[in-house]
Amino acid sequence: MSRPTRHRWLTALLAGATLALAACSGPASGSGDAAAGPPVRGGTLKVAFFPDNPAFSCVDPFQTYWIEHRSVIRNIADSLTDQDPDTNEIKPWLAQSWEVSPDGREYTFHLRNGVTFSDGTPLDAAAVKANFDGWAETVKSTGGAAYGSSYILGYSASEVVDPTTVRVTFAQPNSSFLQATSTTNLALISPASFQNSTKDRCLGEFVASGQFVLDQYSPGQSLTISRRPGYAWGSALSRNTGEAYLDKVEFSYVAEDGVRTGNLVSKAVDIAWPRNPFTAEDRELISRSDATLQSRSLPGVSYSQFANTSAGRPLSDPAVRQALFKAVDLPTYAQTVFGDGYPVVEGAYDATTPYFSSVAGKLAYDPEGAKADLDAAGWTVGPDGYRYKDGAKLTLVYPLTAFNVGAELFQDQLKQVGIEVRLDTVTQAEIPARLSNGDYDITQTYFTRADPGALQFVLDPDLANSKALATNSMTPEVRAQVKQLFAQAIQTTDPAQTTRAYADLQNLLIDQGVTFPLFERVQYAGVSNAVQGFAFTSESFLKLADVWKTS
Repeated sequence: MSRPTRHRWLTALLAGATLALAACSGPASGSGDAAAGPPVRGGTLKVAFFPDNPAFSCVDPFQTYWIEHRSVIRNIADSLTDQDPDTNEIKPWLAQSWEVSPDGREYTFHLRNGVTFSDGTPLDAAAVKANFDGWAETVKSTGGAAYGSSYILGYSASEVVDPTTVRVTFAQPNSSFLQATSTTNLALISPASFQNSTKDRCLGEFVASGQFVLDQYSPGQSLTISRRPGYAWGSALSRNTGEAYLDKVEFSYVAEDGVRTGNLVSKAVDIAWPRNPFTAEDRELISRSDATLQSRSLPGVSYSQFANTSAGRPLSDPAVRQALFKAVDLPTYAQTVFGDGYPVVEGAYDATTPYFSSVAGKLAYDPEGAKADLDAAGWTVGPDGYRYKDGAKLTLVYPLTAFNVGAELFQDQLKQVGIEVRLDTVTQAEIPARLSNGDYDITQTYFTRADPGALQFVLDPDLANSKALATNSMTPEVRAQVKQLFAQAIQTTDPAQTTRAYADLQNLLIDQGVTFPLFERVQYAGVSNAVQGFAFTSESFLKLADVWKTS
């Protein structure tokens, strides 16, 4: 199973419950408006996070995948570029400008003068080269397990051209690399930090150049950051490019959604940051309190299912795969599991992903069409309401952990067209073996990154975290088409070619029954009205550059 599947959505949502979730986005109510007055400096912001990851507690930018940790990292470590969450354009940050060679293999960055890490070390071309070389070594030492490994695929070398110019070379064109330089995973740390072990860096033993500095990190308990004096090189996308307004930010890890919401309503915390959407009861509490709801879809691969198309498995039949699309009522799924107003997934990617192209028409609910497809494929309805062929029942084996989202509803919807779904609850540790053994028909995963190239790390066996999932999800012929479209999209400097290739890819994935989108992934936050300047980054993480408090 892909590492992002470890992002456990703690859901015990009841079918039919109406959560009435907000679909708002952008600045929180009163954020930086005239009524609040000009920003003021000072104060401590308190944020209640979803629980820390006990299996992989890590705040090192290059190594971590945990969304909450990456939100913290965004505010303590800067990147070469930044990505506009509204337009997806790449904007200057530590790099004032850049050039890409005609063959798409060389990226030359021209750095800002005067930037330093918090220990006073200059952030110059030599420091950038040290990061790329340090990342390459981390890829080797972790066996590619570091989450940032996927961002520098094909990296060859870095060259210091002069103190403020660095050239990065790849073995083959990689058009998604420029976007990668805007991510938290390629945020820069001091050269000396790479002398620490990967484990120590995970625990916070590194120095960065951000608007805040990491004061302490106690895995599973708390994390604290504070303003860095003298900071003066914020992203071009921030209103405040100087020192942070806040003195300090305290992050706590709270397991229970209701407790987290209660802390917000009682003003014990300023921001409640959940993993799964707020319940109807929590939403009502927040709406009646001095707080607002904010949301933004997480970019990247939508929460999707992937079939085992190996010979002899039911989903090796294209007709059965097409029946699955028609049997699942995605609007009802979104409303039932997450509540009124929740966005309906429209394809392999969430809507905030660059080059997203809606294929909603191909995902329309058509149970009669599903039945017709199954009839034509020779699956006839038996006395129990399920379908049979050559004496075998049409049963799909679906192994999942206890932390699943709406599995019973999915099971019920497929039952309506005669498909049995057997839900096998297993531990997270058992999932990789089930995939490797091919003992499944459906599995699910997702991948958070504001670039469509993220899907390679699910579907390409040469790159994927689960080679078995990637291999089993399509025939060799379809795989060749998928890889060709990714190559056309990534190995070019022509935006028009990239757009065409990704549009063709998103259609192919549905036409061939490679990916079965279930729901759009949305990040929510409950934000006190005392908090001004709240915003999401392009990765839908927490951005603190412009945040200040009225009290």
